[in-house]
Formats: sequence, C-alpha cells, structure tokens
Amino acid sequence: MVAAWLRASEGAPEAKFAAEDWPICTTMQTMGSEADWAQLDPDFAAGKKALVAEDWNGAIAALKLAALRDPRNADIQNYIGYGYRRVRQLGPAMQQAILLNRRHRSAHEHVGELYLVLGDLAKAQQQLATLEDICLIACVETDDLKRAIAAYNTLATR
Repeated sequence: MVAAWLRASEGAPEAKFAAEDWPICTTMQTMGSEADWAQLDPDFAAGKKALVAEDWNGAIAALKLAALRDPRNADIQNYIGYGYRRVRQLGPAMQQAILLNRRHRSAHEHVGELYLVLGDLAKAQQQLATLEDICLIACVETDDLKRAIAAYNTLATR
C-alpha cells in the first residue's frame, strides 16, 4: 500500500481540488483544546501548537525533531503526514502511522483525504470502509472523511 502511495505521488500531481475546498478534519480543529502539553515532548507539543496555528512548515520541523526521539510513535508520524499534505508535498504525506498502527483512525482519515487531493475517489472510499471497520460505531474520523468525500463529490459535479 505504501509503495503505491509513493508511486502515485512521484512528481506530485497537482491536486484536482484545492484542499481548502473541503472541511479540515475536526480532529485537527480541536487539537488546541488538549491540556497539559508541558508533560509532552516539547517538540511534539510545539508541533501540535503549530498545526493548530496552521503553521504547516513549523509543525513539520518540530514534529520531525520529536520523531527522532520517538520514531515508532504513530501519532507523530500522522501529524507529520498531515502537515506535508497541507503544504501540498504529497509524496511525504503518506502515512507512516498506518505502518506502526494499522488501526490508527486519524491516519486512515488523512490518507483518505490525501487520495481526494490526488483525485482518487475509489481509494478514499476504501479508507472510509476501513475506518467503518475499525470504529464499529460512528467516530469523528469516519464522519470527517464522509464530509470530505461529500464535498469532493459536490465539487466534481460542478
């Protein structure tokens, strides 16, 4: 699966639709409400704050430092991939998080959104099906990807 993402994003095709044309996932919008970042790795905390502030490059830089200390942290890898996707560097946006944790809900949501950026609705829908299997009942990530797919479909029919 990862090799396919790399091949699909080599030469990073232009996004069919701007990422801003569909809603940013709710999980990223509410990240700023998490308390006690002082107990976290300072670079991880700085990276999450930068994501909330939409400072994508700052987030990537800080999170890469955190990943040096904790390379098997699926959350850090997911956030790095999200940051890369937001700066339209689709090659690095593939989600290492799934390799570390095959049930990482946010990673599957973000990979689905990445496929929408690449114009591959079928693969985005596969990620949605995977999320539905993981969540069993409705979860925020499933709802977010459903909204992104609906917005994508609306834009595609214009």
